[in-house]
Amino acid sequence: MNQKLLLITDVGAEEETVIRLSRVGFDNVIGFLDGGFEAWKNEGREIDTIDRISAAEFSQQLKEKESTLLIDVRQQGEYDTMHLDDSELCTLQNINDWIGNINPKNHFYLYCQGGYRSMTAASILQARGYRNFTEVEGGMNAIVYTDLPKRTAHTTQ
Repeated sequence: MNQKLLLITDVGAEEETVIRLSRVGFDNVIGFLDGGFEAWKNEGREIDTIDRISAAEFSQQLKEKESTLLIDVRQQGEYDTMHLDDSELCTLQNINDWIGNINPKNHFYLYCQGGYRSMTAASILQARGYRNFTEVEGGMNAIVYTDLPKRTAHTTQ
């Protein structure tokens, strides 16, 4: 993806962040803020937060809702290995292709394998005006321990 990125990370996390972003197609990092996120906050700059819940909270909330959109931002192979019933695969590297299909008025959940890609997607979504979603902390690595119905390459769990 050719989108230019300026990183505001925790001090010392810059290199890991660049590597992780590159793995999912975001390889046009133009720099990072010296002093990281703390420097940004200390300057009194505007900050934002993302609605993030644990896998256990996610499981409970899904049981209380009749229907909701579940967006899985992992790769096709990860999705094929195991995914939640009724989830939609919308890979992070193709976010510009699917973002316009999401109704910003309807709440949805966002997850990946471990939480890194879904937080990246969440940041992009919020920057583009999407606010009505919840990101699942720990992604499928945590969701697997819930009793939510999952599909694998061979069976339904």
